[in-house]
Amino acid sequence: MGCYSFDTIFRVLKLQAPTSVEASSTERYPETYPQASIVHFNFPARGDMPPVRLTWYDGGLTPPRPEETDEARAMSGEEGDGLLFIGDKGTILCDFSGGDPKLIPESNMKAYKQPPKTLPRSPANEREWLDACKGSKAKPGANFEFSGVVTETLLLGNVALRTGQKLIWDRANLKVVNVASAQQYIHPEYRQGWVL
Repeated sequence: MGCYSFDTIFRVLKLQAPTSVEASSTERYPETYPQASIVHFNFPARGDMPPVRLTWYDGGLTPPRPEETDEARAMSGEEGDGLLFIGDKGTILCDFSGGDPKLIPESNMKAYKQPPKTLPRSPANEREWLDACKGSKAKPGANFEFSGVVTETLLLGNVALRTGQKLIWDRANLKVVNVASAQQYIHPEYRQGWVL
């Protein structure tokens, strides 16, 4: 499910693969995911943008709630999945895929003026897919170059859950450099007859 919400985060914050990932969870099992987990992804600075620490919560675990969010939840009338951006100059609460964003507290939202639309808008996933099938040269928003990095990040979170250790990621070589046992998940040995 992270591909849906991380898409927005990666686009807005111009993220690439993380430099490190660490996770904690309820009991781990060899064949399934834990019942609940928290995964921290650390990203380097990008140009004039500072480093970012991104945290994923699931299984009923939630982040510490800033005081202003109770007011924001009352504004939306909803609870459950969502994104919470906490910055130096304010906090934004939105739905799971980045829609319906609200500055909190409500006074910040009332004072906010929408900027002009400068980012290209998608005609919809279905239209982009059909256009690509017809040979369009326009790159769809959900292209492999972009979505691959998002998926790489999420899968590293799964590896951190499996190992129970902080992982240092060398993206250029697609390798965890500090936990040898993690590499079995990055590049597993294929069974005889199933080699690529």
